[in-house]
Amino acid sequence: MDIINILPDSVANQIAAGEVVDRPAGAVKELLENAMDAGATQIDLVVKDAGRTLIQVIDNGCGMSESDARLCFERHATSKIHRADDLFAIHTMGFRGEALASIAAIAQVELHTRQMGSELGTEVVIEGAKIISQQPLSCPTGTSLSVKNLFFNVPARRNFLKKDSVEMSHIEEVLRRVALVHPDIAFSLTSNGKTVYDLKAGNMLQRICGIFGQSYNERLYAVEEATDLVKIKGYVCKPEHCRKTRGEQYLFVNGRFIKHPALNAAVEKAYIDLVPERTYPSYFIGLQVDPSRIDINIHPAKTEVKFVDEQALFSILRAAVKRSLGQFSLATELRFDTPEEFNIGPAPQGYTPQQPQLRYQPDYNPFRPQPSQTSLAFSFPDPPPHSPTPSASTQATDEGDLRLKASSPSCLQIQERYIATALRSGIALIDQQRAHERVIYDRLMAQLESHTPDAQTMLFPVTCSFSASDSEMLTELLPDLKAYGFDIAPRGGTTFVLSAAPSDIKTSDLQSVLDQLLSDYRGSTMQRYNNARQSISASLARQMAVKAGTRLGQEQMQQLVADLFACPMAGTSPSGKKTITIVHPSELLK
Repeated sequence: MDIINILPDSVANQIAAGEVVDRPAGAVKELLENAMDAGATQIDLVVKDAGRTLIQVIDNGCGMSESDARLCFERHATSKIHRADDLFAIHTMGFRGEALASIAAIAQVELHTRQMGSELGTEVVIEGAKIISQQPLSCPTGTSLSVKNLFFNVPARRNFLKKDSVEMSHIEEVLRRVALVHPDIAFSLTSNGKTVYDLKAGNMLQRICGIFGQSYNERLYAVEEATDLVKIKGYVCKPEHCRKTRGEQYLFVNGRFIKHPALNAAVEKAYIDLVPERTYPSYFIGLQVDPSRIDINIHPAKTEVKFVDEQALFSILRAAVKRSLGQFSLATELRFDTPEEFNIGPAPQGYTPQQPQLRYQPDYNPFRPQPSQTSLAFSFPDPPPHSPTPSASTQATDEGDLRLKASSPSCLQIQERYIATALRSGIALIDQQRAHERVIYDRLMAQLESHTPDAQTMLFPVTCSFSASDSEMLTELLPDLKAYGFDIAPRGGTTFVLSAAPSDIKTSDLQSVLDQLLSDYRGSTMQRYNNARQSISASLARQMAVKAGTRLGQEQMQQLVADLFACPMAGTSPSGKKTITIVHPSELLK
């Protein structure tokens, strides 16, 4: 009995859709790439309900003929590939011919298109891979393709979609990836009737600033290199603007966003010795490579590629970024400007300057021994008779033990990272940064409960600018931020004015603090913390805490230890990492 059957096209297209379109952002990517391949100079993206209800892409490209408008929905229908060799000379975005067929198999699709010079265009309506109608239509030159009710006939896949905020963030990221590498094309994004992006055509730096905010104009160094193997052009961030999280890292090859761990590592290795460990740069770099030396056909999403000359590309890219960092950083550090004259005002009328006096200690003897510094002594009480020997290197899990006062007020700093102090049960080794994070986090949460933020009003308000997506998120968080003492008012567009802020934050750090806060909030909202204020408190605590490598005085260490032991959850930082390890005397005796 035969058991092998040929799948119907409708089923095959749904299977292909699972590879190409796994969420609304996947459909957006395919439609944007088709619009760019059509030669559009203006592309408008409209979505409703994060793409569930509607995804519409409108372009002013070349349009399609009546027969092409019908044929484009057939599987493997493509104008890019005619023979197998063409796979190794691809210069366009889409080429497989699966996208529209896959989308049409899982949605209700409406296509309006007209070629330049044609009096009428064409309308094609498809539902679940079945053509409902095709008729002439009066419409502008170019193409408008609407995808409605995505996954309407695949409810299981629709149920796996995340909430709208998550799906919308994926759509925005797809648009950013496309818009960054094509700054000569104008893009817009409208979500539920609200404009998210309105990007004018320009150069790459203008596009970066249009997406991420005007402050990036001062944060970036240009990178440019040309060899027989590769041409490199783009921007990398200054070392002082690197972050603790991988944020804006965009790598493009031949106009296509790619993910390539080796090339990403090449950029990061150029920052060695310039930034602290586990600090990552932002970068926007485009590579031009001979298509015959690349295989981009290894993944349906076409974000993973293989290079014939991977090792050489790694070395060239790292050297180009390193040279840019060295060239521009030296230019900014070496200043040979003539020093300004001292601006000393006239003396008050009747003022007589006093003659300078020399003070010295006549009986000072440099060879006389000086009093020695107080030594740090740790004392442990004798254990009770017949008590069992405790296990060595026990973690500080007994909160009652942490509340006990240290038997010695002295503290010792080790490697400018750890604080050692004596407890009744042993020596406590405290991670100073994690400990300070816990102290600040608890203090912020207590201030929120008592509605008493520790804020300061600025003499001169500070203006900050953000990307469109960050501006929208910041606007949503304004009520929460106000509870911390921030006084932030929108000025228009992506610009905000700050009139007050928590007193522990320097005015010069406000832009970077808010940038990192928004980045942390975006990454932690759906993960560790239960609500916005917990996420904000954790981010502020992490940024305001004393860092490893900071030398602390005796009083500072004692205060930090006392504050930590007063915290209800002194044993862990807000991110759940251990703050204290207790070493018992029995381990020291070994």
